[in-house]
Amino acid sequence: MFKNPDLDTLRAAIAKVKTVAIVGASPKAERPSHYIGQFLKQQGLRVIPIHPAASELFGEKAYPSLSAVPEKIDLADFYINAERVGPLVDEAVALGIPFIWMQDHVVDEAAAQRAREAGATVVMDDCIYRRWRQLTE
Repeated sequence: MFKNPDLDTLRAAIAKVKTVAIVGASPKAERPSHYIGQFLKQQGLRVIPIHPAASELFGEKAYPSLSAVPEKIDLADFYINAERVGPLVDEAVALGIPFIWMQDHVVDEAAAQRAREAGATVVMDDCIYRRWRQLTE
């Protein structure tokens, strides 16, 4: 059974993050992907929205997929329905993204295991906002 990394491992991984891709970024301010994306940007991170139909979110250029992003991504943060997340996690792994985060209620144990076996740090079914604040304050 999959288990999230311990807090010390997460703290060390978060310390290396400079660029976050928000997969499933929403233009709606009340959606977690929107306000958490803004929060991460306020923490000094480069936040790249991934949304197939948006041209810009959070004041940043949006891309239709992780593969379309022309720069290095340190963390892919998934706000996608659990039934659809597997292939997107596989895309992140294929791109060499070292840190995969699946938000609350996003659970795909097989995808998490594949990412972990490929060497990624993987968090599943947890809120990055909640954990980030816990680990950095």
